[in-house]
Amino acid sequence: MPSLSVFGAQWGDEGKGKIIDRLAADADVVVRYQGGANAGHTMVVDGEKTVLHLVPCGVLHRGTKNVVANGVAIDPVQLLEEVDALRERGVEVTGESLRISAGAHLIFEHHRRMDQLSEHWLGEGRIGTTGRGIGPAYADKASRVGLRVSDLLDPERCHSRLSAVLAEKNATIEGVHGADPVDLAAELERATALGDRLRPFVGDTGAELRADYRAGKRILFEGAQGIMLDIDHGTYPFVTSSNTGTAGIPAGAGFPPGHIDRAIGIAKAYCTRVGEGPFPSELRGETGDAIRAAGNEYGATTGRPRRCGWFDAVAVRYGLSLNGADGWVMTNLDVLSGFEELSVATSYVMDGEQTREYPAHLPALDGCEVRLETRPGWQEDISGLRCYEDLPASARSYVEWVEELIGTPIVMLSIGPEREQVISRGL
Repeated sequence: MPSLSVFGAQWGDEGKGKIIDRLAADADVVVRYQGGANAGHTMVVDGEKTVLHLVPCGVLHRGTKNVVANGVAIDPVQLLEEVDALRERGVEVTGESLRISAGAHLIFEHHRRMDQLSEHWLGEGRIGTTGRGIGPAYADKASRVGLRVSDLLDPERCHSRLSAVLAEKNATIEGVHGADPVDLAAELERATALGDRLRPFVGDTGAELRADYRAGKRILFEGAQGIMLDIDHGTYPFVTSSNTGTAGIPAGAGFPPGHIDRAIGIAKAYCTRVGEGPFPSELRGETGDAIRAAGNEYGATTGRPRRCGWFDAVAVRYGLSLNGADGWVMTNLDVLSGFEELSVATSYVMDGEQTREYPAHLPALDGCEVRLETRPGWQEDISGLRCYEDLPASARSYVEWVEELIGTPIVMLSIGPEREQVISRGL
């Protein structure tokens, strides 16, 4: 720091929550700048698990300011449920410790309804969304018909805008999908109550962040989904609806791009993906099932089983390069304990040509052959180790092999879910 971007370098679920929570101990401000409640950041501190979907991961550190910036699609019900749950556990959440951008767009019931109905309509062509309404909310933002947090604070304006929006959305819900319409009166009543509760947290967070940076405050930006789900640079159309990497910070937080001082990627020692879409190194047999069982690979937001595969050096190298990463954190190394051999996807073969570059044209992945290289595994439990030199020789060999393949230094290893289960390598 003073400003650090932490982003997922795979398809999400890389363990960002734990790493951000740990780094937040040295931060003054932690910022969510994109995504919605389709993200699930899990932290385990002293055996107690916390899963956050909208509140930034710095909230467990007293004295840290947590910002939900303008690029986030906010489900106000979900956000306030998280606030209430944190307070019930004794975590202080006030208008000083949690700041919400007045310009952030809102998710309403009609967004969730449209999300779920559209997925059903697409059938086998579905994207595999979480059904939380994130895509439709961002679509309304781009169509300039969305409502923002500031609208909730003005009941008259909220009534006018929500009435106009629901007239169109209900016509689609009823006429196209044959479903029951959203109740306007109930939505307006709920919106008014939500606005009253959110009011103490709301402000111009972009101006606050720029002032914090000028004052020398240490700012940590937390990405939600992984870079391979980025709306512009991921495996489109099987992506999320926002820019998930460092490039999303300037627009998503109102923060000058030249003030992003450092970028750190997060990637598992293997690969996972939730939902539909390309996954070149996916394992569909017993080995994939074994990784899923060892890593408890089920979505923090949906509970869906994650697709599992070997580490993909082609995809991770692409993600780190795209974001200008200075280093990266390898997570879940402990999950690989017990495997006789470990493989890594080192290149792709497409149309008879071998390449180490991720293709810009997604259909090129159809029929793509993954070239795997293999190294011996290790049997020892490494979750209690804290020194790199104490790792089994095969584990160190795997780490250093992957590091060489990627060409970007691994600055930390995560070897378990607890905050303290890490091995530093120069972060």
